[in-house]
Amino acid sequence: MFKKSERDSKLTGSSPPPVPRALSNGLKGASARNAPSVIGPDLTIKGELISKGELHIDGEFEGNIRGAHVVIGEHARTAGDIIAEEIVIRGHVMGTVRGRVVNLQSTSHVEGDIFHKSFAIEDGATFEGTSRRVDDPLADPAGPDIPHNGSSDPGP
Repeated sequence: MFKKSERDSKLTGSSPPPVPRALSNGLKGASARNAPSVIGPDLTIKGELISKGELHIDGEFEGNIRGAHVVIGEHARTAGDIIAEEIVIRGHVMGTVRGRVVNLQSTSHVEGDIFHKSFAIEDGATFEGTSRRVDDPLADPAGPDIPHNGSSDPGP
């Protein structure tokens, strides 16, 4: 047990009690690594988004999105292509969607083509476009279809 004077000095000191080193290192790494990037409902952004982690869009975004795990929130509106390992759509998307795993939830409205390895549509979702299962949905879609220099195509 602490003597009264030691305990009082600990409680009234200006610095917080020390956090054990193992805990502080683990928390910093875990929270920074697992925290999603968020575009809030009050934001409207135009440009290009690239994320190595989880990305939540709850506002309006115009442009292309590339990420590991992308979530389009229920009230979100996006116009542009989305390319990610895993894509969950709850809001409105206009553009091509390319993902290994694509999930259209009941509140989603998608206008565009979807290229996927795994695809799920919940009851109530709206989808206007084509769906195509491909081995590598993240591959550059324009790659093989673009004529190269020296091809037999005479060009304009």
